[in-house]
Amino acid sequence: MALSLLFWVLVSVIATAILWKGSDWLEKSAEKLSNYYELPAIVQGAIVVAIGSSFPELSTVVLSTLLHGEFDLGVSAIVGSAIFNILVIPACAGLAAKSPLEPNRDLVYKEAQFYMISVAVLIITFSFAAIYFPLASDDHIILGEMNRVLALLPLLIYGLYIFIQYQDTLDYEPEFEADQIHVLKEWGLLMVSLAVILIGVEMLVQAAIKFGDLLGTPSFLWGISIVAAGTSIPDLFVSVRKAQKGDAITSLANVLGSNIFDLLVCIPAGILIAGTAVINFTIAAPLMGALTIATLILFSFMRTDMTLSRIESVWLLVIYGLFLVWMTLENFGLIDSIPSLPA
Repeated sequence: MALSLLFWVLVSVIATAILWKGSDWLEKSAEKLSNYYELPAIVQGAIVVAIGSSFPELSTVVLSTLLHGEFDLGVSAIVGSAIFNILVIPACAGLAAKSPLEPNRDLVYKEAQFYMISVAVLIITFSFAAIYFPLASDDHIILGEMNRVLALLPLLIYGLYIFIQYQDTLDYEPEFEADQIHVLKEWGLLMVSLAVILIGVEMLVQAAIKFGDLLGTPSFLWGISIVAAGTSIPDLFVSVRKAQKGDAITSLANVLGSNIFDLLVCIPAGILIAGTAVINFTIAAPLMGALTIATLILFSFMRTDMTLSRIESVWLLVIYGLFLVWMTLENFGLIDSIPSLPA
């Protein structure tokens, strides 16, 4: 078993390296295409870069559902990635920046608050599944069936988000000359980067399933930790590089935009593919609660003097470490705060 475990650890490392390279190509092409189409910085970060760097999360749900029949793995990876994005990425960006990150009011009041709405919408959607399409279960576990009709609710909210962002482009005056950008070349590089990321994600999904089989733990644990962190590599590198260049707006907007896309598009995508999926509300509710708390903490930090300081960045990392400890203790049955996980 030791050799098999070592092999899949190596696969995870290689997959992460592949994701890193794909994210590097993606960032370069997305930035140039955003400049070519004269998009303001906050739209670049919240939509173009965010959707591109969220492709691993979307791929995780699609591949785990379509190829492996592991919808729970995809959902746990999405929620874990969202928590990683909201805590670790701003922290790393804040520590990598030469000076404290300074988000503007649009970012704090529009992006952050719409993101909190996204969390609420997904919780409500899961609640509708448990209320209107309940499934029989034992041990007080609440299960519900989520269908394509329910999946449309978060997708409609994302459509509203796109409309709001579109309004920001109407009065924008670009400061960048796009004449030197070869648009077909950049679109080609973008497509190649997405294909490379897809390969890395499939390797991570397989590794997560194997870790669960070898160690006798649910794939949920590895989805919310290893796969979540691995698929967030593109977001991490994009935000850190933007922060190092002094572009705090795009750096933080990428995080919030990625999470909005993950919650409102990636999870419904798995439902649309599978037709229906079982939602374990007993697991979903505590995790979405943890995500809500993490979001409120980041929002509070950004709102304080409209900066994200180094001390605040360190605290975000500490909070994420506590979350991982909680998930590890829960999955190995040392605590029982989530009744539907093995105790």
